[in-house]
Amino acid sequence: MALTGTTAHASEPAGAANGGTGADRTGAARRSDGRRILPGLVAAAVGAAAAWAVHWLLPAVPVLTAAVVLGIAAAHLPAVRDRVRGVARPGLSVAGKRLMRVGIVLLGLKLSLQDVRELGWPSVVMVIAVVTATFVGTWWLGRRIGLPGDQPLLIAAGYAICGASAIGAVSAATRSDEEDAAASVALVTLCGTLAIAVLPLLHQPLGLDDAQFGRWVGASVHDVGQVVATAQTAGPAALGDAVLVKLMRVALLAPLVAVVVVGLRRRAGGPESADGSGAGRPSLVPLFVVGFLVMIAVRSTGWLPEGVLDGAALAQEILLSAALFGLGSAVHLPTMARTGGRAAALGLSAWAVVAGVSYAGVLLTT
Repeated sequence: MALTGTTAHASEPAGAANGGTGADRTGAARRSDGRRILPGLVAAAVGAAAAWAVHWLLPAVPVLTAAVVLGIAAAHLPAVRDRVRGVARPGLSVAGKRLMRVGIVLLGLKLSLQDVRELGWPSVVMVIAVVTATFVGTWWLGRRIGLPGDQPLLIAAGYAICGASAIGAVSAATRSDEEDAAASVALVTLCGTLAIAVLPLLHQPLGLDDAQFGRWVGASVHDVGQVVATAQTAGPAALGDAVLVKLMRVALLAPLVAVVVVGLRRRAGGPESADGSGAGRPSLVPLFVVGFLVMIAVRSTGWLPEGVLDGAALAQEILLSAALFGLGSAVHLPTMARTGGRAAALGLSAWAVVAGVSYAGVLLTT
């Protein structure tokens, strides 16, 4: 009898003796993770809705700019900052990383190979030169003045390509610290917002016609929304050229990420880790960058109707606004103040570089 009882007990599933199967425990862990990030995701959604409301009331303020500013405000207002830094932090971090990646994938639907052909090879070469000079110059200067962490790299990517979206892409590929990404987004967004007010004042003094002004704006302003807000002051012709040049800069996001990852691998001593496994190394081409390129290819086929493209553009703006609210909420102004002077110097210097190089490029190619 004792033998029978022992056998029966030994034949029970091991998981049952430990309180459930592995699948049960995995499901419970997922539900726990979902509950943990839900408050932050709700906060990101509310922040995105508020950013859209600001844009509706003040059309000159781009949605993404409003999202960053509201995120920073939420992290410092006494009424909500404890919640933002506490129970909502996990979900806000998820929004700043994962929603950003999905938004970058959808950003690819704004560009087609036909757009590149219409731009013309001289202008394509000009855009590549502007992106290269801005990225290398900003990164070098940021390192020289001693900005901490990955901030020089992230700020350089933001200025060179497409503002906060490029910072999100590079920080995800290189696994940069969230605070470095948040501080970089704040600086690049501030300078891009200043461009909306400053560049139209230089339209006539610099002797640019409308088309040239549009190309200058597209080559020198960071975020797509900021480009639209700046270029529309000179009319539809300037706006069309500005968006086309800007989207060409966006197309360089994928090769920039790949170059950055290759450079970091080489600096770290090769693709393998110390144990030879390669673990912990950033992927050469992250999955979301592959998705971005796939979306460009899909757009280039001409198969997608305008309704689908408009819906994807709206979804991209919503996702990025929620992501940027999450990133903005990670900004800690007292911490930024310690490097504020150096960061401001880098921002203004990089702004002068990208504006000057792009201005020369426009004059040489038109």
